[in-house]
Amino acid sequence: MKDQPQRLFDAVSYQLANYPKADMLAGKENGEWKKYSTKEVADITLRFSSGLLKLGIRAGIKHNEEKDKIAIVSPNRPEWIITDLACQQLGAVLTPIYPTISETELAYVLNDAEARILFVSDKELLDKVTAMRDKFPALREIFTFNQVEGARHWKEILDLGSEADFEQIETVKKNISPEELVTIIYTSGTTGTPKGVMLSHHNVVSNVMACQPYLPVNTNARALSFLPLNHIFERMVTYLYITSGVPVYYAESMDSIGNNLKEVKPTIFTTVPRLLEKVYERIMATGLELKGIKRALFFWAVNVGKRYEINKDQGAWYNLQLKLANKLIFSKWRSALGGNIQCIVNGAAACQVRLLKIFTAGGIPILEGYGLTETSPVISVNRYNVEDRMFGTVGPVISDVQVKLAEDGEILCKGPNVTIGYYKRPDLTADAIRDGWFHTGDIGVLIDNKFLKITDRKKELFKTSGGKFVAPQPIENKFKESPYIEQIMVVGEDRKFTAALIVPSFGNLRGWAQKKGIAASSNEELVKNPEVVDLYKQAVDKYNQFFNHIEQVKKFVLIPREWTVDAGELTPTLKAKRKVILEKFKKEIDGIYAPAAGKVDIESL
Repeated sequence: MKDQPQRLFDAVSYQLANYPKADMLAGKENGEWKKYSTKEVADITLRFSSGLLKLGIRAGIKHNEEKDKIAIVSPNRPEWIITDLACQQLGAVLTPIYPTISETELAYVLNDAEARILFVSDKELLDKVTAMRDKFPALREIFTFNQVEGARHWKEILDLGSEADFEQIETVKKNISPEELVTIIYTSGTTGTPKGVMLSHHNVVSNVMACQPYLPVNTNARALSFLPLNHIFERMVTYLYITSGVPVYYAESMDSIGNNLKEVKPTIFTTVPRLLEKVYERIMATGLELKGIKRALFFWAVNVGKRYEINKDQGAWYNLQLKLANKLIFSKWRSALGGNIQCIVNGAAACQVRLLKIFTAGGIPILEGYGLTETSPVISVNRYNVEDRMFGTVGPVISDVQVKLAEDGEILCKGPNVTIGYYKRPDLTADAIRDGWFHTGDIGVLIDNKFLKITDRKKELFKTSGGKFVAPQPIENKFKESPYIEQIMVVGEDRKFTAALIVPSFGNLRGWAQKKGIAASSNEELVKNPEVVDLYKQAVDKYNQFFNHIEQVKKFVLIPREWTVDAGELTPTLKAKRKVILEKFKKEIDGIYAPAAGKVDIESL
């Protein structure tokens, strides 16, 4: 067997030598799956690299700031990875940008990286960029992946490629060190200006090889990809798939995932909690539409799932109930996911424990992990084997990575996965990496000296005016167990008590309101209805009991619309931008704390 990959692009030759695939990468074109074999990917990538040379991209540059930067703004598709590989083989640096990025951040990233070539997916993204073209002085060329009239198509670069360059490219590849910069990923984060995280081949490859033994991936597996490749989580996992000989099929869009699951029948995919919550909500909505014995069986099975415990035998009677629930109800859930799912890997944020229990009970194990862009990304992950899995934690630390907890509980990380630094920002690098340890900004604990549990973000802890610290994340995660709460943000910094902004799950709320005979022409009218407000008062009362007096939500206000990425309130991985939301909803928050504001009192103060 060929030596294991040392650089990311080695994964293609590794797959070609050991288990070549007819469908290494696949994406939908004109309603049909367009498949690229391993040999095709290798050949196209080589010609693509040659075409980039012809466009003036310099090969084999060693200094990080002198390396040519190439940017990409596109949803997932095979051309995304092919572009990545073509850049890598020349020693150029790919800078991925989220398609939903704001114009301000787009300008910042392209100019900070000094990108020379930009790839965009379609006309909509091309129009967005060309409208700002004069703001990007370093940018030479823009290419599209879709055919767009008047625009240069990416295949023009293939046509520029020449076999006369192939020997030079092979020489350049041989001289690229695993320690060299391979990508700069600008993190939008929840606050502040984007930071360019520099990752080397070794950073990401070390993460690939460390995580490979923990997942049920083999040459018979198949993956569906829909989390943005712009995020290091999905990109690292893609190279894990390639190294393991797993074909990767790219979903057409977030809206098409349900159909694509049935077409591809994957054995594995990655996700974030919000998408799992939406899947669960749709399933529960279907259950609510059932009648009679079917409805009773559905909710009986869900309750069986809620009682599921990992690594614990609950006795013959429970096991019999679970077996029956799987046969009658959960088998249909698995079928909706394609019928072949072995596991789902969850990252980016904490998943509700009740969902972990129910899906796992239903034969759909969810392996929750943890990491950051700066750690390439995985620091810890729950394993497929149940001995190394614990609900409510992000699993054991992966091999070759060390973790220790600072005095204040902050998680510190050391290992080959840790970033080589922030681009052009040695000050930020020095602040984040001290004495060899990367400071994650997350607070955690180790359970049984083995399982890492994240308890909050260090910067999101706030202190009330009474001097008491409140960690909002556990409160928010618990409250989101309510089928009527879509989003929530706990507030109270420098205030006399803890409060919350609550975004209702309007689908479920309108169903409830209809049964109650409550008519409302808009969300704004609906959230002001006294019966609706009382419904949420009951929900808040229910979940407050899990927290101490200081942490309990004393007042709340209902927000009449969802927070979105497009509005700048969520990061691309669907995490709330607390600073943005605090600013946008300052009036509502001030109203909560104003005397006699007419908001909902949960208890007298």
